[in-house]
Amino acid sequence: MKNSDIAYGGDEEPEYDENGELIEYYAIRPNKTQIKRDIAEISVLAEELTHLTKPQLTTMEIPESIENAIIAAKNMPSTKPARKRQLKFITAQLRDIDLTKIMENINRIKTKSAHGVREHHQAELWRDRLMASHGNDVLTELLNQYSNADHQYLRQLQRNAQKEAKEEKAPKSSRLLYQYLKELIMNAE
Repeated sequence: MKNSDIAYGGDEEPEYDENGELIEYYAIRPNKTQIKRDIAEISVLAEELTHLTKPQLTTMEIPESIENAIIAAKNMPSTKPARKRQLKFITAQLRDIDLTKIMENINRIKTKSAHGVREHHQAELWRDRLMASHGNDVLTELLNQYSNADHQYLRQLQRNAQKEAKEEKAPKSSRLLYQYLKELIMNAE
């Protein structure tokens, strides 16, 4: 058996370059470190999928078998080895499908959640400022920023919330003020 038979499996003819030298081909194997990084990323994705609600999970457009595995993992305690095995199974299943759409959907959900938190904080800030103010300065500032706001309704809610706080009553108007402000902020963006 010739040396070239070993390199080519004996069936293929050896190839030569323009100088007449033997061209040797080597199998290029995947980078193990990169494969491990990819698996780690998919594992994180699998964990994120277990934190989604059922309606959010159905919007992911993943195969039903993987969706069922994710639902099963959601119901397992995080300290148990069974959950880890289930997450490894989900990771292995996710490696076989295209994940771009799933990752886009998760990013969209995260962004929506981040916007919700920001709107919540803005509404709380405006409500607190309106309740603490004794003039119309804060209200005027709010109306300048949100021109579509109902001036009279806001003023009424502000007055009632201040009165309830002063008399230590239930904060009904304060809640209504917060809800109106949050809706106002959501619709402005």
